[in-house]
Amino acid sequence: MPKLKIGALPDDKPVKVTTDLPAAVYRDLVTYAEALAGESGQRVDPAKLIAPMLTRFMATDRGFARLRRTVHKAHGGEG
Repeated sequence: MPKLKIGALPDDKPVKVTTDLPAAVYRDLVTYAEALAGESGQRVDPAKLIAPMLTRFMATDRGFARLRRTVHKAHGGEG
């Protein structure tokens, strides 16, 4: 089985967001959750994968990283 990019899910206090997903995206989330369950031995709610997937996507988007640094500096932050 291939190594999945999403590992153990952190136990964070969530913020509720409601959205509609295309059926194909949801089916892929279900498939991913099943693969993750097979790898970790723990059942995963497919909806719980959305936040870590978005986090990973934004963390690896170089353009967004530059934008975030620019915005952070503009608001008086460092780095």
